[in-house]
Amino acid sequence: MQLTGAEIVIECLKEQGVDTVFGYPGGAILNVYDALYKHQGEIKHILTSHEQGASHAADGYARATGRVGVCFATSGPGATNLVTGIATAYMDSIPVVAITCNVGVSLLGKDSFQEIDIAGVTMPITKHNYIVKDVTQLADTIRKAFKIAKSGRPGPVLIDIPKDVTANKTEYVKMDVSSWKEKTPKISMEEIEVAERLLAKSKKPYIFVGGGAVLSGASKEVTEFAHKLDAPVCDSLMGKGAFSGVDELYSGMLGMHGTKASNFGVSQCDLLVVIGARFSDRVTGNAKKFAKHAKILQIDIDPAEINKNILVHASVTGDVKQVLDILNARIEQQDHKDWKQQIADYKEKYPLTYHEEVLAGPFVIEEIYRQTNGDAIICTEVGQHQMWAAQFYKYTKPRTFLTSGGLGTMGYGLGASLGAKMGMPEKTVVNIAGDGCFRMNMNEIATAVRHQIPIIQVVINNHVLGMVRQWQTLFYEKRYSATVLNDAVDFVKLAEAMGAVGFRASTRDEFKEVFAKALELGKPVVIDCMIDSDEKVWPMVAPGAAISEAFSEEDL
Repeated sequence: MQLTGAEIVIECLKEQGVDTVFGYPGGAILNVYDALYKHQGEIKHILTSHEQGASHAADGYARATGRVGVCFATSGPGATNLVTGIATAYMDSIPVVAITCNVGVSLLGKDSFQEIDIAGVTMPITKHNYIVKDVTQLADTIRKAFKIAKSGRPGPVLIDIPKDVTANKTEYVKMDVSSWKEKTPKISMEEIEVAERLLAKSKKPYIFVGGGAVLSGASKEVTEFAHKLDAPVCDSLMGKGAFSGVDELYSGMLGMHGTKASNFGVSQCDLLVVIGARFSDRVTGNAKKFAKHAKILQIDIDPAEINKNILVHASVTGDVKQVLDILNARIEQQDHKDWKQQIADYKEKYPLTYHEEVLAGPFVIEEIYRQTNGDAIICTEVGQHQMWAAQFYKYTKPRTFLTSGGLGTMGYGLGASLGAKMGMPEKTVVNIAGDGCFRMNMNEIATAVRHQIPIIQVVINNHVLGMVRQWQTLFYEKRYSATVLNDAVDFVKLAEAMGAVGFRASTRDEFKEVFAKALELGKPVVIDCMIDSDEKVWPMVAPGAAISEAFSEEDL
């Protein structure tokens, strides 16, 4: 049948099973929005307050559901407003398809009104991108984009479509894509055998779980592997929930704000098994001193990650779920009782602590954990609150902690929480922000109200840029340059002005009470939590130091 390019876009989204799109219309993409109007019952459109919110929402939808997130934007500034969200998804390997429309083909390259070479702009931050100048190529391009976004190591793909291509007609033939199989790298049995020998010889093994374990759906396999190897387990920020935070083998996060138990344990182990993690500098600290007593076995789907940041002794390239399936069938049950006890002693000696006499960030996180029974989807912005959310909420399932790990995007969490709630409407979704981060994209509260998306926004308000202030206190002799937010912004009034419910809490009892009310209301809620400006995240590893040199407030 003959369809316009705009109609083909919508039909191809339906082919892919897309049920929700986040976006913002404009002149160049009007034809697509007109085609979408006729399919409102099949594809929901969430009109965000800003295109960046749309890109973060698509990302949050993808992280929470495991499906591809989709966002729309018009040409020029509409397209460039997606860039931060696309880069966020790229750094954390999140499958997103961003569809932008541009000026007509004849106007490209002429500095036309609202023209930008968005394919050129996003080339370094996408798995692939396209500009489709021929309507006959459109359907196949969209299908390829979805396949690329979710295959192998996932990531964002951008499709830019000139406006006249959305108006032109061509023959469209529906395709069943449900039977398409994703290609994964063939696993080398030689690599498996080397790994097997390392695992068998180890007396003090440690397992480090990263975001790849979440993306591959390998939580069950990771758990079986850990208990069969009888080894303690730590994780990265992105790996949260792939291994249960209440399992006896779990020792906490690794790295700059990881637990002392994990940092000391990894520094003393004889074998570090790295599952779907890329050795971020925030994890390794001083790379030359990282796990220097250990042989390192890295399992990753992306061969480019092997030996990129840390030289490893052995590796297995492949989807971690498939690799662990093979290893679990081949390795014998291990017993490392003494080694496990050593790590358990570290956990007991160096617990995570905070000032319990006042309303503090960690208390807020623990109370959210208690009242949600550990079953919420937690989104965060970036900074101290993000670290507290990683440390003090116990994640027992994957895809329940959504945060910008690689890019560190302030303003990510609120949009992501909208996407997560749209994808998983039965779950309680809480976004945790600092007051500095909340200012970045707080206009998306209006989006939550407009579309009646009942997310809970918790603002941990210390009237400063907390993490930057922490660095200024510790390493810059308390020169608080441009980090004090001493203005009169009232987040409760702002929430009410945008149609949401606003609460303020200054004590522990007040927070308990208002969070319980927020859970009952089933509406968009903003809770402004007033904490001390000098609350800090502990433990910490100083920049350039080894993770074995982690220190806490008591050490100072």
